[in-house]
Amino acid sequence: MRVPDHCLEHYEAEGFCIVPNFLRGEPLARAQAALHEVWPRADDYFANPAAYPQLAKSQFSGIDLFPYPSWNLNSIPCGDAFADVARRALHGDDVQLYKIELWAKYAGAVDYAQLHHRDYGNHTLVVPSADIRYRQLTTILLLCDVTADDAPTKVVPLSLTRDIPLSQRHLPAGAFADQEISVEGPAGTLFMWRTDVFHRASGFKAPGRARFVMLTDFMRRGHPWMGKHAWPHQSPRKGWNEALCRMSPAQRDLFGFPPPGDPYWTPQTLADTKGRYPKMDMTPYGG
Repeated sequence: MRVPDHCLEHYEAEGFCIVPNFLRGEPLARAQAALHEVWPRADDYFANPAAYPQLAKSQFSGIDLFPYPSWNLNSIPCGDAFADVARRALHGDDVQLYKIELWAKYAGAVDYAQLHHRDYGNHTLVVPSADIRYRQLTTILLLCDVTADDAPTKVVPLSLTRDIPLSQRHLPAGAFADQEISVEGPAGTLFMWRTDVFHRASGFKAPGRARFVMLTDFMRRGHPWMGKHAWPHQSPRKGWNEALCRMSPAQRDLFGFPPPGDPYWTPQTLADTKGRYPKMDMTPYGG
């Protein structure tokens, strides 16, 4: 769905918004089925947690990086709905994807609770700027229903913290405990926030619960001090070739792939790129 204007108005005013039904219907159902090609279903995990020791190493152990075995997951972050909201939230047409993660959490695996923090610490070499050109959009898409029992993200409205210097990345335990907003909702809900906004992960409040989300982040193109995942570094991973070949030129452009008409494209680069990606249609690039 297209994110309503009133949600983006809240994002501008408070640094975040919660959008129900961003993903719904068959695309959501297919994504929910596909995510279990990566991480176990809750019933399978809790039947034998010892079979998944990797998930007990740290609270970040349940993160898996793009791409995934199914196009039903891979198509989501580069889809039209995400591209549209990124351009509107970042106030620019030339945007790029800089992070995609699939994150699974299971009650009892580890302690997932965190202090309130600002995410910019590993998203930029500097600090967030008031200049809109340097904004970063961070998002969490719920791929399961999330209630107060399901380790929801907690966020503090920007109006409460605007005067805290950006050099302070963490808040003391218990800060804003009565004013934080719990990010809950049905599967398909999108949580959007800015990197200058304090938020935290919370712990599970009931046994036998699991939480599955996809994190997708955008920025305007051309700022090398920003980012998180270097797609060229990731590209040898299994599934990248297939994922790129299934994308449209506009979708590839979100990852920094040279667009049609770019001077990069010459008879030599066309031929050799086709050799690297045999299933890719090079016609839009002049091939």
